[in-house]
Amino acid sequence: QVQLVESGGGLVQAGGSLRLSCAASGRTFSRYTMGWFRQAPGKEREFVAAISWSTGITYYVDSVKGRFTLSRDNAKNTMYLQMNSLKPEDTAVYYCAADRLGRLWPPTNEYDYWGQGTQVTVSS
Repeated sequence: QVQLVESGGGLVQAGGSLRLSCAASGRTFSRYTMGWFRQAPGKEREFVAAISWSTGITYYVDSVKGRFTLSRDNAKNTMYLQMNSLKPEDTAVYYCAADRLGRLWPPTNEYDYWGQGTQVTVSS
């Protein structure tokens, strides 16, 4: 059973930074694609960033390019999302997810495993 646990969310002022973590357990993730998604109140869940665990290739939605950086620690089976220059429109629940097929880059609804989410609130 794969488990994904997010942490690191919180309340921050606009322009501030947060680092989210996604700790994965239950499988060897060397061939997975791992992604971050977010969902704001009243909106659909949207893609934020993803990483190919085997190659380290990353992909970002345009709205976070240059502000967010995704990385991984293979030894800890943990993925990180460093979020800088945060804006109020970044406010959402952030989820990590895993695609066991390791594709570049699957649709949101085709990720196999999801975490419970962590709240990020950016005040203006």
